[in-house]
Amino acid sequence: MNTVSALGTDVTSQSRSMQLALAALLGLFVVGFLGFSHMDVVHNAAHDYRHSMAFPCH
Repeated sequence: MNTVSALGTDVTSQSRSMQLALAALLGLFVVGFLGFSHMDVVHNAAHDYRHSMAFPCH
């Protein structure tokens, strides 16, 4: 098993894979649920956040 030492902690390749998978799921949730929500409040909040981060959305 590969182990990488970062800031005094050991991170295994399995742990790194789990972190990447959970980050991808969070990203899909944000884009899929918040970005395409039919609830105006949720959609507008995500829309305003994208504009505040200079991310083109339309």
